[in-house]
Parts: sequence; structure tokens; C-alpha cells
Amino acid sequence: MKERTKLLLIVGVFGAAYYVPWNHPVIRQSGLEAFMMLQEYAREHVLTCLIPAFFIAGAIAVFVSQASVLKYFGAQAGKFLSYSVASVSGTILALCSCTVLPLFAGIYTRGAGIGPATAFLYSGPAINVLAITLTAKILGWQLGLARAVGAVVFAVVTGLLMALIFHKDDASRTAGQIYVPDEGAKERTLFQDSLYMLTMLLILVFAAFTKPASGSTGLWPAIFAAKWYITISLLIILGWMLKAWFTKDECKRWVESTWGFMKQIFPLLFGGVIVAGFMLGRPGHPALIPEQWISSLLGGNSIWANLIASLAGALMYFATLTEVPILQGLTGAGMGKGPALALLLAGPALSLPNMLVIGSVMGVKKTATFCGVIVIMSTIAGMIYGAVFA
Repeated sequence: MKERTKLLLIVGVFGAAYYVPWNHPVIRQSGLEAFMMLQEYAREHVLTCLIPAFFIAGAIAVFVSQASVLKYFGAQAGKFLSYSVASVSGTILALCSCTVLPLFAGIYTRGAGIGPATAFLYSGPAINVLAITLTAKILGWQLGLARAVGAVVFAVVTGLLMALIFHKDDASRTAGQIYVPDEGAKERTLFQDSLYMLTMLLILVFAAFTKPASGSTGLWPAIFAAKWYITISLLIILGWMLKAWFTKDECKRWVESTWGFMKQIFPLLFGGVIVAGFMLGRPGHPALIPEQWISSLLGGNSIWANLIASLAGALMYFATLTEVPILQGLTGAGMGKGPALALLLAGPALSLPNMLVIGSVMGVKKTATFCGVIVIMSTIAGMIYGAVFA
């Protein structure tokens, strides 16, 4: 962190402590909501979602060859393969807008093109099969179908636009670089490396497995009941793989790489969660910006209603599946169908904490473009959907 940035941070904290009227009931409630949201986030997402994601990102950075990443996700890779894989990744990984960040940082810093990388960044939290199913069940099959189709299209279009806008930068990132194998690494087969990565992905999936709705029957409740037995078994298998297939030096570099991502992402992520909680609060708990204000601005299908819905969704933090009950409350308060879709397309993929971290990974200009593209497309999609199903 630059010395000027440290100074500005210190001045900002001092200014908040000195000038913010903390004795005002609304400000005190907003401050409480900020830390309540941080506690909720820490309890529900850090250990089961973020920590496994950080270790996967560290493994990508250390064990996945840069040449392989460039072959499938680089700027010169075949568009059909790279965008197909990136745009449907969310059907496998039920990630939220923050949990996807370490994985995105891993593949992007390893040399993936900005197009496939941002397609993955959007699709990870947006194309969640369970969330789409829940949307269709609670809010109607039309909205569920529109969300599913829109999310896949958005992932591909966003990636293609980012690749087109920043094609010169993509080319310069890999120009003149030579990729050589790491010295001191154990010889492993592609199957062994794939099985190692798959095991960690399964640990992430089962550790973060969400509780089914009360009264649910079938496979989902059965998996949830056994999630920790499955997760512990996978951890034992992972430990055996590390001992049998990897050297101590490789494991050390893996841990160091994981710690590097954690140092970069955690402070910004937690700071963003606090700011989002202070401004918007948790569902059903008012903060600085009352929920009624948002609801009153989102009725009908005007361009402003859809734009405000897109912006509100982009700034708010949605844990996986929480966007559905939030939207159910907003639609019950008079929110239009078009703004509902706009919020669903912008909300899960973006959040204030998410934006702060993306900016540290790929820069402010690219982050602003990425967020702007999603907000604009969400607004347009909402207007079209609202006009068709008015």
C-alpha cells in the first residue's frame, strides 16, 4: 500500500470518528447494521466459502501451468471453447459475488484473457442452478427463465465486450513471455492434477452447501445432512494427495500464494461489507438508506426504475440465494417486473465489496467498464422484459 493511500485512510477514519453524528438514532442503527452484516458474512461465508476458494486460487497460481491457462483462456484462445467454459461455470460452482473473487484473481493473474476471465467473474455467482430454480418457484417461471437465459447471454456478451475494448492490453500482457516448467516439482499426470483440483472444488461445493427449505424432500436434504461427513472425507483425501503427489516446497509455495491472495482481498472485502451494511443494512433491517425509498423508486417499467434497480443491485451485497426473498419483499411492495429482472441480473454478480477487490486485481478503468456494461445491459433487459410481461 502506498504511503499516500495510508495517509488518506488514516485521515478518512479520523474524519468519520470526529464528524459523523454517532449519537443520531439512524446513524447508530446504520453503524450497528454494518457490523451485524460483517458478523453475518464472517459466520456464514468466510470459513465455508472464502477459505476454500482462496486455497483453490493459490493452487491455480502455483500448480496450473501458465501455458495451459493461455491455451484455454488466453487472449488468443479459441473463443467458442473459452467462453463456453467460462459462461456456464456457475452451474457447477454455487458462488456469491465475493467468493468468486479469489478464483477470478487466480486465473487472471495466471494469464487468462480479460474476456474469458470476466465472463467467468460474472457467471460464477449469476448462473446458479439452485438460485434460478428458487426464482422460478417463488417469483414465477417467466422470471426464472429470463434470469437463466439473461445470465448466460450476459456472461458471453460482457466477456466479448471487455475483450474488444481492452484487446491491446490483453496482447501486451503475454507478448514476449516465455513459459518454462517449475524446477523441483514432482512429476504428476494430468489426471492427478485434475483430481487434486476437483477434490478442492468439491470441498468448496459441499462446505458451502445451503440448507434446503423446510419441508423439502429428496436428494437435496439428504446431501445437506451428510455435507460435513462428505467434506471431512474429501479433506482426508486431499491430505493424502498432498503427501503422496507433492513436495514440501510445492506445498509451501501453495500456502504462500494462498496467503498472498488473502492479504490482497480480505481487507477490501470486509471494508466493502461494512460500507454496504452501513448504507443499506440487512434485509428487513433499516440503515442509512431506507428500503422504502428503493421500493418507491422501482414501480412501473420506466428507464429510471430499471436503471435504479440495476444500480441498487450492483451496490448491494447478496449472499447466495438471499436475492430471492429480498426481491419477493420488493415486488410485494410494488416493484415492477422489469426492475425485478434488472436487479436479479446485476445484483448477484456485483456488490460494493466485489467492486473494490476487482479494482485491485485489474485496475479501476477495467472495473468501471465491467460494472458499467452489466448495469446498462441489466437496465435494457429489464425494460424489454417489463414491456413483454406488463
